[in-house]
Amino acid sequence: MLHGPQIQNLDQLCGMAVKCNVYTLEYSNTSYSVTLVPRLEYSIHLLDEIVSILKKKRDDLKKSNKLLVTDFDETSDVTLGAINLERTVSFSLETLTLIKKRTKQISNVTSIPIVLPAVIPMIRTVSAQLFVIIPHCSQKLSELSVHLGSIVLDSAALTKARFDFSQSNDESSIMLNEVKLMVDSKIRKQYPNLDFFKVCNT
Repeated sequence: MLHGPQIQNLDQLCGMAVKCNVYTLEYSNTSYSVTLVPRLEYSIHLLDEIVSILKKKRDDLKKSNKLLVTDFDETSDVTLGAINLERTVSFSLETLTLIKKRTKQISNVTSIPIVLPAVIPMIRTVSAQLFVIIPHCSQKLSELSVHLGSIVLDSAALTKARFDFSQSNDESSIMLNEVKLMVDSKIRKQYPNLDFFKVCNT
């Protein structure tokens, strides 16, 4: 049962960045649905924080690798490692940027089981890639995947939604491949003298 102060809090929750209008929910467990809003808002805040860290890291790598455009030694493991690091960070950043765009498709609790399942495998993939090179980001991404996973399960229970994990994994793989192709294309243009096969196998 919601009391006066709690009902007033609903108005504040509805104005949050996730734009989840709890008044549109047609389910009896209103108080349970409202708890999804701050959890989702926290998750988006955490995602923004990680994206900011990766943007700075990517920009720093671009600056430090600038000399490689003209002074390129494809026989040097250091050179190939530096470019591969930039490629990995760029891939991670572009993937999380795509995930941010998808979260903006969430309009109410019924859209959560539609939008979020495919992004969780993507987050885990990025977390694994950053495990060695940026461990604190990897840890934050692991936390994010747990938060979003629980939100998906709770929203599905609320709305009685069903989703196919196999389909979500397929959708995730398609999006990751698209990001990889885009990032690889940018790296090729940035380093025209690059033997891309060597970078991919560094």
